[in-house]
Amino acid sequence: MMHLWELGPQRQTDLVRLIDSDAATMTRSIKRLENAGFVRRRPCPDDKRAVIIEPTAASQALRREVERIWAELEGASTGDLTPDQQAETLNNLRHIEDSLARTAARTSPADTPAPAANADASTGQGAEVSSEASL
Repeated sequence: MMHLWELGPQRQTDLVRLIDSDAATMTRSIKRLENAGFVRRRPCPDDKRAVIIEPTAASQALRREVERIWAELEGASTGDLTPDQQAETLNNLRHIEDSLARTAARTSPADTPAPAANADASTGQGAEVSSEASL
């Protein structure tokens, strides 16, 4: 959802690449979000094979709540740091992210272990649920 809020309507295939997901997981995530009233699908005017995913007006109330929670989390995690420490921490996190991205780019899909079929047996939710917040 955050990507849709920030970037506006996106082709489903672009969301798959943006979130580094797979088509099946994205389709299931979008279907759940659509059933909840947070996104809608429409045909792409330039490519009849493509589908545009766009946030709905109902999702804007959710956006405010998500942004409020992120602000609380940010305050709780960095509130005791000085501005210099906050900047240093963000810089270090960017370096870690860059290192992980480089490592992931060098790792072939055959080298990556397959995800568990049911990542969270206690809730019955698989790993694809976490990608919905990234949409």
